Amino acid sequence: MKRSIFDEDHEAFRASVREFLERSVIPNVEQHAADKALPREFWLEAGKQGFLGLEIPEEYGGVGAGDYRFNAVAAEELNKVNAALGSCWGIHADITAPYIVELGTEEQKQRWLPGVAAGEILLAIGMTEPSGGSDLAALKTTAVRDGDQWVINGSKTFITNGYSADLVITAVRTDPEKGARGITLFAIPSDAPGFSRGRKLDKVGQDESDTAELFFENVRLGDDHVIGELGGGFIAMMQKLPQERLGCAISNVHHAKQILVETLQYTKDRKAFGQSIGQFQHNKFLLAEQFTAIEVAEAYVDQCVVAHDKGELTPVDAAKAKWWSSQVQNDVLDHCVQLHGGYGFMNEYRVARAWRDARVSKIWAGSNEIMKELIGRDLGL
Repeated sequence: MKRSIFDEDHEAFRASVREFLERSVIPNVEQHAADKALPREFWLEAGKQGFLGLEIPEEYGGVGAGDYRFNAVAAEELNKVNAALGSCWGIHADITAPYIVELGTEEQKQRWLPGVAAGEILLAIGMTEPSGGSDLAALKTTAVRDGDQWVINGSKTFITNGYSADLVITAVRTDPEKGARGITLFAIPSDAPGFSRGRKLDKVGQDESDTAELFFENVRLGDDHVIGELGGGFIAMMQKLPQERLGCAISNVHHAKQILVETLQYTKDRKAFGQSIGQFQHNKFLLAEQFTAIEVAEAYVDQCVVAHDKGELTPVDAAKAKWWSSQVQNDVLDHCVQLHGGYGFMNEYRVARAWRDARVSKIWAGSNEIMKELIGRDLGL
């Protein structure tokens, strides 16, 4: 089915993203995996191309696209290369930057956003804690007032871009008596005394992503590092989560779709018992099912993109898109591995790495079980 949500400007932007990836990224993906990180050169070049400033107004060095469909195009193309690339870009440009743009003071915007758009200041977001998981209201990292400063203690884990981030938008508890309303966001620079990182975490997949633990030991910051209102952090996160979950859904669909297209070609080229394996009825029917599943998921996600661009995407619809697309992605990629046979279990094949990379999509940005809980509550249950 022909997609109808993009116009000529979006497709021109898509072409520029593809050209950048073919020139500067795809030749280096093996090195990225070996280093367990994207090099700063990637971020600086992406910044020069304007790919990091889609959410940032022009007066702060961004391109001020004002159209979420450009974010969707970037996410689609990045995830065709690999899922880690899409997640690292997404955390920096699509998820974290808007906190500063929408909640930051004028001084904070001028201080940080030009560097964010240029790739000189790499962003991460610190929500998840070792004991909390998806329960953001239960976080234990604290900020205690001491004169004109805040003293921050605690830790975060599973932080994408965590090992190389220059600035981490971090959720901390400023008032233990107020529950969710006692959570505040702080912009914590990586060079602040008391800030430290653990090792790059050894993950099942997404080797290219520098995921790390972060530690705060008596980190002292002033009010000029508070993002948004004191005690307004939880509400801000809830307001931003639909965009994060929509970004995940876009990534899920187009990561799986690319590998499915490559798998189709493999089944045409691979011969067994005198014919291509794709001609066997079981495989033919299986591929028909998987392409249908991907296109149906894509159609729903496309409509979520349109709704979000109009300011109409609800948290429940974003939750539906996130859980369904991640489930479809994992189902599709599991079938793709099976269709590759023994080769599908070899890390040198993209399908194997994609299969590993995709598993976390049912966990992060709120587990699929949490998504179903949100949907169930909306049903009055």
